[in-house]
Amino acid sequence: MEEERRTVPFECRSCWHVWEEDYLVRHVHGRHGVEGEVWIRGGVAVPPPSPSVVVCPRCGCQGAVMFPDGYLARHPELVRAGEPAPPDPTPLLSPVPKRLY
Repeated sequence: MEEERRTVPFECRSCWHVWEEDYLVRHVHGRHGVEGEVWIRGGVAVPPPSPSVVVCPRCGCQGAVMFPDGYLARHPELVRAGEPAPPDPTPLLSPVPKRLY
């Protein structure tokens, strides 16, 4: 069994936050010549990363763009220094106006 570490960069479609997630990928070879991959994050087997499944750590949006492996290492200007900003505590305003009676 072979293992490799992969760092997958993402960008949120809502708040434009850029972050990376680290995975351990195990390449498994079955008895009948079947090969596969098991993706592990934090010691738990997870599905492979997908932009539609990842949740932004800043705003909680479930929509992201996934960059190729190593993209942020080649473009450090996209990553802001320091920790990500906490979510905005103010509630979102409803776009639907209240009915007046």
